[in-house]
Amino acid sequence: MSFPHYEKEEHARRGAAIYEGRIRANVEPVNRGKIVAIDVDTGAFEVAADSLTASQQLLARIPKAQIWCVRIGHPAVHHFGPLIRAS
Repeated sequence: MSFPHYEKEEHARRGAAIYEGRIRANVEPVNRGKIVAIDVDTGAFEVAADSLTASQQLLARIPKAQIWCVRIGHPAVHHFGPLIRAS
């Protein structure tokens, strides 16, 4: 089991910076709606249909990964309530 290395804010800042700076342009065009799990220490990542699968794949390669998840092409990983689409 891996314990957090960073405070929540630093973990989120690192994950978002890695996604925007190194990963987004490579994954977004063909993986919209999927999850990318990112190790905030190394920048290694895995893409899968859900956060559990992406995280398990990343942990298989990097057992002590500090994982940050992003839903590709969306502002949040999960949503609550009904999905409202713009007309």
